[in-house]
Amino acid sequence: MLNKISESIYYLPNQNDKERPTLGLVCGDKYSLVIDGGNSVQHARDFLHEIGKLNVPPIKYLAITHAHWDHFLGMNEFEAAIIVNTRTNEIIQEWRSFSFDDRSLKEYADAKKMDSLCVETIRSEIPDRDTFQLTSPDIIFEGSLHLDLGNKVCVLKTIRSTHTADSTIAYIPDEKVLFLGDSAYGTTKNSLYHFKQSLLLPMIEDIRKYDATHFLLGHESICDTEEMDLYWKELISTSNAVTSASLEKAVEAFEREHNRKPNENELFFLKAFVNDQILKSQ
Repeated sequence: MLNKISESIYYLPNQNDKERPTLGLVCGDKYSLVIDGGNSVQHARDFLHEIGKLNVPPIKYLAITHAHWDHFLGMNEFEAAIIVNTRTNEIIQEWRSFSFDDRSLKEYADAKKMDSLCVETIRSEIPDRDTFQLTSPDIIFEGSLHLDLGNKVCVLKTIRSTHTADSTIAYIPDEKVLFLGDSAYGTTKNSLYHFKQSLLLPMIEDIRKYDATHFLLGHESICDTEEMDLYWKELISTSNAVTSASLEKAVEAFEREHNRKPNENELFFLKAFVNDQILKSQ
């Protein structure tokens, strides 16, 4: 079921148990834009089924926020021009060379090109996968791109991110809605979940340039300004406490600065920033 933000913006909520991220729909007078293609053929079809219940203009564009499999494996299902930034296109072109039969999937999993959840999703939610191949993106942009859907402008912008090097956000100015994809999250490397300290403040600076009141995140769905401000505050305060690969020292520094113990979220962030220090030292 789609959630409605306004008369022209809807979203299909994330399903973390299936690794399904939030998918967005922005409607102008002439055309509609879909934000992210889903983690599988079935995910995309479920979204299209819900869109079919609405009286909205035809889908002309599909924007992919970044090249992680759960955001683009369903993109073939949309009869739309697929839009990606330059780096996202490079990664998707690699995936276009993949085969999806059992033998190939095992090879990719063994080579750590796909994780186990990705393989499981492909097997269960992509029909005819022995002949499945991703289509090639149609519009490739560098930096930013403005789309006019008919009295509804959407701005696509590549930003600095703690999640990937190819993160794109989508901003609808007249609605003050910002689709962030996964850009505000950390990432995993060598089995360590971490936030890249060097990119934290640049990322927040890039996102705060936009006058938004609704923020759509890939795996939390929707947040308001107060919730996002708290998120930034916790990230910044925990990052400031981490100067080495020692969690104990990070917690001590945080407690000295704030005269209290870190809450559950803050402890999670402290560990993630410590993991970033560990990765830097390897």
